[in-house]
Amino acid sequence: MDMQLNGKTALVFGAGGGLGGAIARSLASEGVRVAVADIDEGAATKTAEGIVSSGGKALAIGWDIADLSVIEARLAVIADTLGSVDILVNNTGGPPPTPASGQSAETWSKYFDMMVRSVIAVTDAVLPGMKERGWGRVITSTSSGVVAPIPNLGISNSLRLALVGWSKTLAREIGRDGVTANIVLPGRIATGRITFLDEQKAKRENRPVEEVTAESTAAIPVGRYGRPEEYGDTVAFLASPRASYITGSVIRIDGGLIQSI
Repeated sequence: MDMQLNGKTALVFGAGGGLGGAIARSLASEGVRVAVADIDEGAATKTAEGIVSSGGKALAIGWDIADLSVIEARLAVIADTLGSVDILVNNTGGPPPTPASGQSAETWSKYFDMMVRSVIAVTDAVLPGMKERGWGRVITSTSSGVVAPIPNLGISNSLRLALVGWSKTLAREIGRDGVTANIVLPGRIATGRITFLDEQKAKRENRPVEEVTAESTAAIPVGRYGRPEEYGDTVAFLASPRASYITGSVIRIDGGLIQSI
């Protein structure tokens, strides 16, 4: 299937990591020019170099998404090098495992700025251009915790859910401008983040990490963790004109893990 994305420009945050990198590579394989943004510029460069070596076009950008002061300058560099952003993939890092109670106001503010305020600010910056061109995609990666809250991820469950309400509201506002807004949420995808969470659970429960991973895998109907490229390919489809009638949705890429309807 031709995704009809050749020549579009995407900005992908967290693209030096597992999910973001997979998204960047999937988009690049469809002919998208990709701005590979990550707080770790070295990791962004590694992803971008891989895309270029495979024949794609990519620009690595060191970008702390929580720093709102650099948005205008970073977008100008992307526009000059790759073109104006047609596809925005909001993908932020997650907070450490914590209970919902007992967290300081400063902690809540820190992660709100990083995970919510920053996403809204960048989206607001690229939307005028999308509306002017009559085409755009805003895709925000969250967590399965927004559907079924995950124990000991109190901050993540709470703040990522705020993005679901924002995205749904936004979709109604921009649909007639040719711009869609959707949420994608991973189940257990085989990335460093999942490895870290398995290790933390094993440590808390004083169990071997292999036992925790086996137990986690057994709960997934397809019997395995997802592959990062499966996540990336879903995002590439949602970014494409083929998915122009999908907006305001929450798309699960979870192997059937989430039990709620």
